[in-house]
Amino acid sequence: MTPPGDGAVELGSLVKRYGTAAAVDGLSLTAARGAVTALLGPNGAGKTTTIEICEGFRRADAGTVRVLGLDPVADARALKPRVGVMPQSGGVPGTARAGEFLKLVASFHATPLDPDALLARLGLTEHARTPFRRLSGGQQQRLSLAVAVVGRPELVFLDEPTTGLDPQARHATWELVEGLRAAGASVVLTTHNMDEAERLADRVVIVDHGRVVAEGTPVELTGAERQLRFRARPGLGLEELISALPAGSAAKESPAGHYLIEADVRPELLATVTAWCASHGVLTEDLRIERRTLEDVFLELTGRELRP
Repeated sequence: MTPPGDGAVELGSLVKRYGTAAAVDGLSLTAARGAVTALLGPNGAGKTTTIEICEGFRRADAGTVRVLGLDPVADARALKPRVGVMPQSGGVPGTARAGEFLKLVASFHATPLDPDALLARLGLTEHARTPFRRLSGGQQQRLSLAVAVVGRPELVFLDEPTTGLDPQARHATWELVEGLRAAGASVVLTTHNMDEAERLADRVVIVDHGRVVAEGTPVELTGAERQLRFRARPGLGLEELISALPAGSAAKESPAGHYLIEADVRPELLATVTAWCASHGVLTEDLRIERRTLEDVFLELTGRELRP
């Protein structure tokens, strides 16, 4: 854990209400300096509101907020040159030409990145003279990212940075985030992409209904346990199968014909499962051993119901 006062972002018992609804309800977290912290949660969990409070765009109703040791509202002037912000959408005037606007933002900083090199890295060189409103959604995302990082900020907030990006652009964005961390910057990002969080994050914080429900490194959250998965005809007698497995094992079918066994995966277990299937005339397909994923953990903690 990061010692108190040493975090890039420190939130204590944060509360933000809209009428009678609590968007953030007693949330506490610390984002370490020089690390990538991923904030995960279903739609409406309070992620964007929390980020906007950290950025100084909204005021908390209760709790404490410290960004690089400062108050994001009272100390906004001191924080502005030290913090980069990529909002979920927009952030760039519609008539601004991509290259000109990025150079303008760069001019506000003492030691900015080379705007032309940054445009090239994000595949925007050919669109340098295109107004922001005429860029595609993915191009707008990449320009917003460039604007957030061109000033070499100590801390960067990225709200859904790869939404709508194609695989090439997504990987370029990931490499840029990894480069920020390597240069000593702190990054706080929200994402619905679990692969993105597993690849980039040093620490993951899962929130739901405005509260932290779990946090840790990706490995801490997913654990070391392995799972056995296979496909077969639907409706196998799982109780009978479980009785043939070591004590403490669990098995489920979801969706139909897809089976998951959670147990201490050893060669003997694999032999037991295949022998049991063979004795019941069951042909297994796609038999594989894998570790629990961050998406598995996320769904266990927040449920599978669709959120509005």
